[in-house]
Amino acid sequence: MTVFPARLSAHTCAVDTPDSHRSPFSVALSVIVVSADSGPALRACVGEVLSSAQSLELILVDNASRDGVPQAIARAHEHDIRLKVLYNHHNLGFGPAVNLAARQAHGQALLVLNPDCLLGDQDLRRLLDLLAERPRAGLVGAVVCDARGHVDPASRRRDPLLKRSLNSMFGRAGETVNVGGDIPAQVIEVEAVSGAVMLMPRSLFMHLGGFDENYFLHCEDLDLCRRVRDSGYQVLLAGDVRVLHGKGSSSRHRPVFVSRHKHRGMWRWFKNYDPAAANPLLAAVVWLGIWGHFLLKIPGQLLGKARSG
Repeated sequence: MTVFPARLSAHTCAVDTPDSHRSPFSVALSVIVVSADSGPALRACVGEVLSSAQSLELILVDNASRDGVPQAIARAHEHDIRLKVLYNHHNLGFGPAVNLAARQAHGQALLVLNPDCLLGDQDLRRLLDLLAERPRAGLVGAVVCDARGHVDPASRRRDPLLKRSLNSMFGRAGETVNVGGDIPAQVIEVEAVSGAVMLMPRSLFMHLGGFDENYFLHCEDLDLCRRVRDSGYQVLLAGDVRVLHGKGSSSRHRPVFVSRHKHRGMWRWFKNYDPAAANPLLAAVVWLGIWGHFLLKIPGQLLGKARSG
């Protein structure tokens, strides 16, 4: 296992070493996991990846966790050269941390995996096969489920255009943000998948500039899916791959912080991609709606944190 410290800069966080850009082994896949006080779930996630028979490396990027779990994982796997741990001295955000790891990755494909996800070896093989078999596949996702097997609607999404969002909010006829209905156990083309499991060619990820680092947390996955599609590639959902996702292991500790960046990401996505943003009046209404919604959620979030604490 290789451990690199990190500088404070969000753009050049890893200390370069003579071997920083050379792999001691040839790998087909680089798995990137970003942690931020992710707790015990991170151990299970890393263990599942490293138990895989696939040719891979795992790059764990820690965004200034204080729970000691990344360090414990590094010690437990200190002789496994497939694991590289990058420590950031402050929280860079999700997208910048992934980009940092991608610049040091050696795999032909990149898998961005949430620290509370468990992806089995057979399912990982299935995703890799899909990416290899379909030349127009730019990004492949999976169906994420909770411990009871309930499917997260975010596994299959549409772009959150204002019209669709209003239809969702008021139960109006027409397209909504979430597609709804059962997800068939087959490969389907979609507009967006859950950011919890995202597989794509490393060359395409780098060509697109990786994640937009102006998103700190949330909505960067929607942005990336949109840019993949705008580049002429397909976003695919493997409906026959189900991944256990213990949603929100990091966000439970700081719900208001996470919510603020989620709403900030919503506003950025709207400005960049929604045609309605060209109307100044509509844009002002949307801005007020987004930040009004954020403020309304704060009391419940603080109460929930107090009860869980």
